[in-house]
Parts: sequence; C-alpha cells; structure tokens
Amino acid sequence: MRILIFLTIWLLIDLYSFQAIKTLVYKSNLTNPSIYLWSFWIIDILLVFILFYYGFTGRFAAGPNKHVNWILALSMLSMLPKLITIPPLLIEDIIRTCTYLYGKVAQFITSKSEVVHFAKRRKFVSQLALGLASIPFLGLIHGVIKGKYKYQVRRVQLKFNDLPEAFNGFKLTQLSDIHAGSFDDREQVKRGVQLANAQKSDVIVFTGDLVNNLATEMDEWLDVFDKLDAPMGKFSILGNHDYGDYVQWPSEKAKAANLDQVKAVHKEIGFNLLLNERITLEKDGEIIHLIGVENWGKNRFVKHGDLDAATQGIPTDSFSILLSHDPSHWEAKVLDHPIPIQLTLSGHTHGMQFGVEIPGFRWSPSQYIYPQWAGAYEREKKYLYVNRGFGFLGLPGRVGIFPEITVIELVKS
Repeated sequence: MRILIFLTIWLLIDLYSFQAIKTLVYKSNLTNPSIYLWSFWIIDILLVFILFYYGFTGRFAAGPNKHVNWILALSMLSMLPKLITIPPLLIEDIIRTCTYLYGKVAQFITSKSEVVHFAKRRKFVSQLALGLASIPFLGLIHGVIKGKYKYQVRRVQLKFNDLPEAFNGFKLTQLSDIHAGSFDDREQVKRGVQLANAQKSDVIVFTGDLVNNLATEMDEWLDVFDKLDAPMGKFSILGNHDYGDYVQWPSEKAKAANLDQVKAVHKEIGFNLLLNERITLEKDGEIIHLIGVENWGKNRFVKHGDLDAATQGIPTDSFSILLSHDPSHWEAKVLDHPIPIQLTLSGHTHGMQFGVEIPGFRWSPSQYIYPQWAGAYEREKKYLYVNRGFGFLGLPGRVGIFPEITVIELVKS
C-alpha cells in the first residue's frame, strides 16, 4: 500500500510539472519537440525503476551507504524542482478556471451564443515555473559537487561569570557527525582534519555519529582521523547512528559486536570515549568537569544516556561542560538538572544539510523539528551549541548548510 501511495504521488507531481515543459517546448518552435518530452519520461521511469529495485531487493534496509546516498541525490534532483513548478502552475490554473466559469455564467445570463473557451497555458508562466525550479536544482548540483566538503570554521566566544580563572581563554574544537561511511574524497576529508588541527585548541571534542551504522566504515579513515591532536586531549561520545539501529542484523550478538568495535575505533584514533561518565580538566590548580553521555533523544531516538550517573559526585558549585549528541536532551533533561551544566555541546541535526544562512536571516527545514538546530542558544545563563556536522548522511551533499568545525573560547565575565 505504501508503495502504491508513493507511486501515485510521484506520478501526480510528474504529470503536473510536465505541463510546464510541454507548454514551453511547443511554444518555443523547437525542432523535434517529442525528443524533449520523451526524455522527461524516460529519465523519470528509469529513476522510479531504480528506486523500486532497491526497495524490493532490501538494499535500503542495509542502511545508508554511498549507493543509497546517490540514489537519494538523484531523487531529490528529480523531485524537488518539480515541486517548485507547482505553485505558479496552480495559480495559473485557478485563474484559467475562474475566467472560464465567469465566461460561462455571463453567457448564460446574456444568452449569447458564442463559444467560451478554456484559456491555454501561457508560455511566460511555464518559463517562470521552470526558472524557479532551476534554483534548487542548481543548488543541489553545487551541494553535491562542492558543498559537502566546504568546511566552515565557526568561532564562538561564550562568557561565564563562574568560569575558573585559569580557564579564561580556554579553547575547544568541536567536531560532530562524521558519518565515515558516506565519504567519497580522501583528500578533502584530510583537508578538514588539517583545518581542525590548525585551530590550535586546548582540547578536541567529538559529539557522536562516527559511522552511519557499521564499525568497518572507519577502516579506511583511521589514519586520517588519528591525526587530530590537542595538548589537553581528545574526548568523544556516541550518537544514535553508532548503535547500528538502522540496519538489519543476523543476531543481537552481531549487533553488540559491532557496537564494541565502534567503541574500539574511538580508542584507535586517540579519543577518550565517555560513556555516561566524566573526567576533570586541570589547569593551574583549578578544574572544570567534562561530562559525556550516551545518546539521549526525544521521541523515537534511543535513550541510553544517563545524566545522573555521569554527574555523580560533581559539586553543585563546579563548572561543567556536557557532550550530548542530541540537542533535544538540553531542554528535556539538562536545563533543570540539579547539577548545573554551564555548556552543552551537541550535533545530530546536520541543519538537514539544506537551508539558507546569510547575515540577518537563516532557515532550514530542521527548525520545524528541533527548536535548537544550529549554532549557540542561551537560557538561564546556560549555553547549548549545536554543531552542523563534519560529514553528511543520506543526501551526498550540503546546500546552504555547510560542514562545520566549531572553535569555542571560554571567557570569564
């Protein structure tokens, strides 16, 4: 039933968007117009066939991988521009229908005998529709070719009145959501790692989703990410994808073994993996607490995080930084926790790898799901920073929301 619903919706969108192409082709006096029209349907039918082949053979069930990512990219390149053509065509159809009905009513009232015709589609409207559709199409092309490795260093200075004096000016570099199984350009990933090291931060933290699902995805990247270096250490946590929940396993034992291997990979690349625990960072006789919890997300996401266990024994007058993959944890558990946590670092959203960020304005579909979806947030003198992610998942690209390396400087106010 779901397949039939999907096919019906896809076909309706195709049929409607096809009107713009057909109008433009026939009104542009092109030679052999049927070539353009048949090309539209041949490409579309081929893509639908590939989608159904992967669906029926269970390849989507194997989880995100490079082939699935590219199929998703092609699907978005096909469908998103078509959706953009619908509003101008729909407005034109409403006007055409109203004009026709008005003509029929006027004809009835005046008893005139002339024939009332339904107005033909205008070339200008079809040009407008296809022109608008070209914007996301070109954006997706750029995002797939360039955007996914367009690393952005975002520097943030956060002020705290209870920061220990020794940590005034302390810097940490945050990476998140590496998703190693999606990478397809070794040199670009190496450049991203080098850029992270170039920030010369005191510590490097990684806030989860090292892989898409399988520990083996990191095999070819171990010698890249083990080059990350910071004088006071590297610390990490798990994200929802690290547990292997999005693929089918032959047994629970195999799934557990994969998780053990994911944990081992953190150690292999030099990270201290924090599993509902904390460590202290010491400087000039003063300390701050660095807490790391396993994934805790609202709704359908796994809740392995245990903030109570991780904060056990921390004095209430201490300064603490929490690594928690899912930003929904902040409002749900962290803000009201009896142990004050001055700074929480998360990832997870990727900003949906699609949106607009310009001075004074930013938008992403992610904001309709996560109130805190990218950047810094403050409440009750406590901060949350949501990293946009180092890698990518699903769509092998980033449109407007580029991969991020965050440098956070702590300042005593």
